[in-house]
Amino acid sequence: MAKLKITETVLRDAHQSLLATRMTLDEMLPILSTMDKIGFYSAECWGGATFDSCIRFLDECPWDRLRTIRKEMPNTKLQMLFRGQNMLGYRHYADDLVEYFVQKSIANGIDIIRIFDALNDIRNLETAINAAKKEQGHAQVAISYTLGEVFTHEYYMNYAKQVESAGADSICIKDMAALLTPYEAETLVRDIKSAVSIPVQLHTHYTSGLASMCILKAVEAGADAVDTAMSPLALGTSHAPTESIVATFKGTEYDTGIDLVALTEVRDFFMKLRKKYIDSGLLDPSMLATDANALIYQVPGGMLSNLLSQLKQAGKADQLDEVLKEVPRVRKDSGFPPLVTPTSQIVGTQAVFNVITGERYKTVTKEFKGLVKGEYGKTPVDIDPEFRKKILGDEQPITCRPADQLAPEFEAMKAEAAEWIEQEEDILTYAMFPKVAPKYFEKRRDRKLGIDADHADKVNKVHPV
Repeated sequence: MAKLKITETVLRDAHQSLLATRMTLDEMLPILSTMDKIGFYSAECWGGATFDSCIRFLDECPWDRLRTIRKEMPNTKLQMLFRGQNMLGYRHYADDLVEYFVQKSIANGIDIIRIFDALNDIRNLETAINAAKKEQGHAQVAISYTLGEVFTHEYYMNYAKQVESAGADSICIKDMAALLTPYEAETLVRDIKSAVSIPVQLHTHYTSGLASMCILKAVEAGADAVDTAMSPLALGTSHAPTESIVATFKGTEYDTGIDLVALTEVRDFFMKLRKKYIDSGLLDPSMLATDANALIYQVPGGMLSNLLSQLKQAGKADQLDEVLKEVPRVRKDSGFPPLVTPTSQIVGTQAVFNVITGERYKTVTKEFKGLVKGEYGKTPVDIDPEFRKKILGDEQPITCRPADQLAPEFEAMKAEAAEWIEQEEDILTYAMFPKVAPKYFEKRRDRKLGIDADHADKVNKVHPV
């Protein structure tokens, strides 16, 4: 057995889970070179919600962030999370944009692209996998793990075989809602390992309190790598603590080779940041508590908070239990989609409408209609034709790969974004976030003009025109 590989998530998923992805590059910068010497297999530092947060909240260029981390961490593989045909946005994009995004991500420093599809529809992953391979990147495909009558080990083994056949370099079991239990993790890893010959990694959140035990059993069953987070930003809806997992396997055949003492400097750094986040109110200590209800509700932590927020806005917070009972019914009606971005939001919002209007599907969201129509791909279970007709009326469902209906759009996006483009990557930023990106671009331009104006004033004072 080769040593266990550790993917450190503190630069992406840990703060996405606990801090709404608000950690800035300036906050990360002082510790990056130290982290680079630790010996992590990879550092997950980009993708997911980081891109959106950079331009929406932090007034920061996501591409600059990636380039800076690459410069500061030359010895560690950099990893990102990528939503297949959705890229980092919330709709399907044409193949030419997906290919261009993958090319630019790798050119700017990404080594491993973890690609997933909310519906586990292999057709939505093939363009991204092929693009990553073409650029000599590592294409890791994440299987969205969920529970339900259709989600047997045979289902996951068959999907893993499809993933391997599509050219993936490795597979990740993505347990986004912390639904895995230790012995299930053991048998699932063993079964998937028996079905494919490529490495298998485990990604599980701590929400239900079982992540460390799941990792132990998964590694004993043959998992090649696991995701962890430095302890100050571990637990709760984040991941198992890196230091604890390193200590667990020290001196065994799975020894990570990472020095616990070396990790203390990294821990101390993030401990100070953690205090800052708590003092500012950005980190609610209650978020670090175990919530075993996740095993009952079977919804990701972020989805739970979104449901409550929607109900509060409608003045119906007392109806949360009814909504949580409605979620599995809506999910069954819509073909059992795994609850991960964006399907978790789509199913959850529809469940809220069903409850607060007092009549199921009296109000149907555009996104739910799109899910039933097939705009996001093929659902794990076929949707009942009568239910589909009720939702779609006379509209015909999409049975092909959704992106097959999309014309190339790179040139159109380039033309639309022309006035703001300072680097080629800006076209992709605009394509994914056409409403948010222009505001960010304008701020960037104003900032540069402001600096230039200040400089001109200083020059004029010294050399009057």
